[in-house]
Amino acid sequence: MTMNHSFPCPPQAVIFDMDGLLVDSERLWKIAETRILAERGKTYSKELHAPLIGRAVNEFVVGLIERYELDDTPQALASLLEERVLEVIIQDTRPQPGAAEIVEWVSAQGLPYGIASSSSLAVIHATIGTQRMWDDSFPVRCSGSEVAKGKPAPDVYLLAAERLGVAPQACIALEDSPNGSRAAVAAGMTCFAVPDVSHSHPSAFADITPFVFASLHEALSALKGCNAL
Repeated sequence: MTMNHSFPCPPQAVIFDMDGLLVDSERLWKIAETRILAERGKTYSKELHAPLIGRAVNEFVVGLIERYELDDTPQALASLLEERVLEVIIQDTRPQPGAAEIVEWVSAQGLPYGIASSSSLAVIHATIGTQRMWDDSFPVRCSGSEVAKGKPAPDVYLLAAERLGVAPQACIALEDSPNGSRAAVAAGMTCFAVPDVSHSHPSAFADITPFVFASLHEALSALKGCNAL
């Protein structure tokens, strides 16, 4: 891609989203959500779900209840959803192409790095725990459940920057969803978007960030060659 915009080069920290960005887990959430909806006589709808992807779980379940006219309380649905997601995560979590390489490179540069996810800490720990290559990685793991407002609000990214001890403006955030990308930009960070094509099209990021990549491999190349951009 051709970029005519600058970004922190090199960045002082890199912050990763998790679901859909580092791991191919959006499909696992879909499995859990589809089963829960079916038990209530509802059919999963990509159109109804799309605006909710990337949001914190407490806000996500409120959206589900409203859009599908469910009788569950937000607290009960959030608890059930986490339980079901944890079951499928343990069974079948796969890293996204390029995830191992970009995390390894960032770590090798000695850059502070962490996770800023809409998922709960339990889901974050379980997901990272499925990948042996990341056993000792991501000492900073921030959840949307720890902040007042989830993505697209900037709170979880600001929390991650604070814990890393780096100004938000000096951070690069990597995201796969428009809501997550809006959160990173609102925090004052440069956002590298790598759309998860299962739910997002590159065009959806046109008004959010100029840095849109087809893969984590491309994003890594940009990080490696940033001085030439």
